[in-house]
This record gives sequence, structure tokens and C-alpha cells, in this order.
Amino acid sequence: MPVITIANTKGGAGKTTAAVLIATELAQMGLNVTVFDSDPQHWFSQWFETARPRGTISLVNHVTASALEGHMRHMDHAQNYYIIDLAGERNQLTATALAFSDHVLIPVQGAGMDAKGAAKILDILARIKDETGMDIPHSVLLSRVNPMVTTHSLLAIKGLLAQRGVEVMATPVVERAAYREMFDKGVTLHDMDPAKVSNLDKALQNARQLADEVMRHLPVRVISTTPRKRPWFFGRAA
Repeated sequence: MPVITIANTKGGAGKTTAAVLIATELAQMGLNVTVFDSDPQHWFSQWFETARPRGTISLVNHVTASALEGHMRHMDHAQNYYIIDLAGERNQLTATALAFSDHVLIPVQGAGMDAKGAAKILDILARIKDETGMDIPHSVLLSRVNPMVTTHSLLAIKGLLAQRGVEVMATPVVERAAYREMFDKGVTLHDMDPAKVSNLDKALQNARQLADEVMRHLPVRVISTTPRKRPWFFGRAA
């Protein structure tokens, strides 16, 4: 079962929004998803407890590096996807999550600080590759993109990432009122009233397209025959 980690060392980059959208859409498709909420603010957990999303989504919170490693080494084969929603921090938990990932999504908004946070994740991935030989697939996920205009700053970020050879997800997370409503009201997109939420249909389409792209990158594996990766210790190359 694929492990997807959503990481950026800057808070507010759109990590939890991406985790909610991907997890709920995969569950809507009938897939079993486990989400690890490692953020001390527990944004995903707070939303989950109120929204009670349909489908089979399991939640693990109060995650530590050692606990996460234990989960990764003893995976529940009934689960189709594991999603790790990381805090905006650069620590051992971040390094452990990245090392056990099958794909890392790095949300980036049109802001310089988001790009710097993304660069720190890219640096950790490069150091893991140098020290262990593990080349962990990763993509930048453009988040909170204006639905009408591609800003100059977003183009600049794309250019910077292209120079570094970083893949950018074809589907961005577009700025939608429905996504704010998810957290303000503690609901899923599928529980909203289209008469009360503007462009709900477009938000649903965006979320499904994102989940579809994730599945193209990481098709469901019923049983993984590949041995799990070993952890990487952040402090030794800090």
C-alpha cells in the first residue's frame, strides 16, 4: 500500500487541505485510507472529528517518529493508502516520514516563504538519497491557486523548480470557497449544499482530479513485496 507524505517546513502552505481532499476522494472511491496527523495543532484531527467523512478513513494522531516507524514496519494490508500530514517543521519525524514514503507531495503557494520551506524538504530528500541511495519520488503541488489568474510569483516558483528538475503536479489545488467551508463548518465537500456554496461543482471536480492524479502516480497495491525502507536519522547530517 502506497505511503504519501505531504510536507513543507512552512506552516500554512496547504498541507492539511491537500490531505483532506485526497483522503476523502480516495475514500469516496471505496478505498481504505489511514491518515497520520503529525501536526501539533491537529488540524486534520479537528476537522475529522467534526466532519465524520463517509467511506473508510482511519485516523492516527499524536504521532512520534518512533511510533510512525512502527506503523510503517507493520502495515495493515487492509489499507489501500497511507497519508502522512506533516507539521511545518524540520525534525526527525519529518525525516522518518520522508524516508518511508513512496511519494512526497510538497504544497507550495505563490509566496517566497513557501518556496523556501519546499527547498528544505528537497534538501532532506537529497541528503537521504546521498546517504542511503533511496531516491524517493516527489512532486510539488501548487496550492491555493487563483482560479482566474496565474500570478507572476507562481510562474517564478515554477521556473525555480524546473531548474532543479522537480516535477510539478498537473492538478493544482485551486482557491475555492468550498475548501474554506470544509474547515470553518467541519464538513466534507460531499456534504455541502451547492445552493449555498459557490462553485461547489468545480471544487469537487478539482478534488477528484487531484485524487485521480495521485492514483496514477501510485496505483493501489494489494500486497507490497518490496521490503520497507530503513529510517534515516536527521541529526547525523544536520
